[in-house]
Amino acid sequence: MFSERAFFTFVRLDDPSYHHQYNSWHALDHRPENLALPGVAWGDRWKLTDACKAVAVEPDEHLRGSDYVAMYWFRPPYEESLVAWNNLAEDSFRWGRLPQIPGLTRPLRGFYQPVRGYAARRILVDHDVLPFRPNRGLYVVLMRNTDPYSADSHELQRWYDQDRLPALLEVPGVAGIWTFSLLDVGNRPWDAQAAPTPGRDTLRLTLFYLDGEPVNTALAIRAKEAQLDADGRSAPVRGLEHLLVSFPVCAVDPWA
Repeated sequence: MFSERAFFTFVRLDDPSYHHQYNSWHALDHRPENLALPGVAWGDRWKLTDACKAVAVEPDEHLRGSDYVAMYWFRPPYEESLVAWNNLAEDSFRWGRLPQIPGLTRPLRGFYQPVRGYAARRILVDHDVLPFRPNRGLYVVLMRNTDPYSADSHELQRWYDQDRLPALLEVPGVAGIWTFSLLDVGNRPWDAQAAPTPGRDTLRLTLFYLDGEPVNTALAIRAKEAQLDADGRSAPVRGLEHLLVSFPVCAVDPWA
């Protein structure tokens, strides 16, 4: 795969009057600076619109109410790439270019191991190209696994790879899927209201890349899952995984 390290974060912005300032800073200052780093392969950000929030499923109280998600993919050598990326964030703070927006919190930052990518045959490009391909949004699913190294977990991962995810690639509007396993949290010294620290491999992040309208496609994915379960193709192991959040997100207009 083209990258073995990725970063994903949830962002909550309590005061709506600061959305324009945050969007402008991230899209026109912060993201370009990050993409210019030799160790960053790609980075992007998405927004939960009101329509996205209306269909969000958020059992986890710490992650409830997110407004944005963002992620970056890194190039080897990964230790050097992550040091340079972290240094830029800290330098931005020292430059006075890391806006301290009231009520802005990042309840969970995490570094993840990309597990596997899947591309729908109709899009023609490979799964490694999928993150660079324009999209209309994502469908984000974050699960917590209570026993990630057990034989039951191994069987669950086999089912995802060989049955469930290939079936969901058939949903119209799904361009592809990437799965990730948590390596470590990445909280900053200035982060507030962060979620309790989870252990390595206890979180499984699944990102559906969408070229269909995000909300309708997310609902179609859920309907497909329900149909598969009704057809006897549900998970072979129950009780290991617990849903933390599930929601669609839309591409961001930096001038919105």
